[in-house]
Amino acid sequence: MTSASATRPAPHGWIILDKPLGLGSTQAVAAVKRNLREAGYGKKVKVGHGGTLDPLATGILPVALGEATKLTGRMLDASKIYEFTVRFGEETDTLDLEGKVIATSDVRPTLDQVEAVLPRFTGPIAQVPPVYSALKVDGERAYDLARAGQDVELKSRNVTVYELSPLSFRGGAGGGGLPETQRLDEAPHPNPSPEGEGLALSELTLRAHVSKGTYIRSLARDIAQALGTCGTVSMLRRVKAGPFDLSHAISLDKLNEIGKGAPLEQILLPLEVGLDDIPAIDLGSEQARAVRQGRVLTELSQEDGLYWAREGNTPVALMELSGGEARVVRGFNLSDVAE
Repeated sequence: MTSASATRPAPHGWIILDKPLGLGSTQAVAAVKRNLREAGYGKKVKVGHGGTLDPLATGILPVALGEATKLTGRMLDASKIYEFTVRFGEETDTLDLEGKVIATSDVRPTLDQVEAVLPRFTGPIAQVPPVYSALKVDGERAYDLARAGQDVELKSRNVTVYELSPLSFRGGAGGGGLPETQRLDEAPHPNPSPEGEGLALSELTLRAHVSKGTYIRSLARDIAQALGTCGTVSMLRRVKAGPFDLSHAISLDKLNEIGKGAPLEQILLPLEVGLDDIPAIDLGSEQARAVRQGRVLTELSQEDGLYWAREGNTPVALMELSGGEARVVRGFNLSDVAE
């Protein structure tokens, strides 16, 4: 273990954690901090995450280090892709398996019925967030009020579902006796009946590409209600957040190797990977100096929009370009690590 007197330079970039089941986002950030401290990076490294995941959810949790923490707000605004399973017949107060059952139904939909209602939930939609959420009501977290037994009313909000498609299904009791989950790309369509009765589904797994602010638990609840039944989320996995997907992700075990001496470079992605979804502007040394001083660049030929400016391979700033003028949105203090 590196001694406190030999603290390493603060790292800048991203650790993309494949968050395991049962671990909260705050606990995941604490695990990153602990490993950095054990690896000799000291206690002053800035660490933040780019989007909360419930303890019962798994998947992509972007954790920003150093100057990359200036991009966590942008990551919160990014679209995300989830895979989730709706278990039909029960609805819980939390809309996942953590809560208590508050409604039941004997109705089980068929795949044809599911495919008929999904277009209603694609595109711009309005949804009421779960009462067990981190949204604030009169300064208090909604989930704190709900746990205290208070009635919580949350306003409907507008979100966008860019894509929504079924991935797999499981048959219900008396629905054909399918023993395991069947993937739609491997199984025949489970509606052989000309009357459209088909197989009753006990569970359905879907893939959803959604805008910021979309609650998958609310989406599952509303889909089930549109099918004349009730449902709750039994599995939720985030497979993409902004530019990050599972190919970038590491396990908690891999993270823990850093505290035992493994090189951080093995898992740390450069800050600019979090900017892969926007174009770059290459700066000369004089332009880079001007941007670092917060000055406006003029007479640029690029189209209006958001860009990241770089000098060589070193990110300099996130910039908004309009009418040939580029203004700094967030500057990066990385000039000392330029190579």
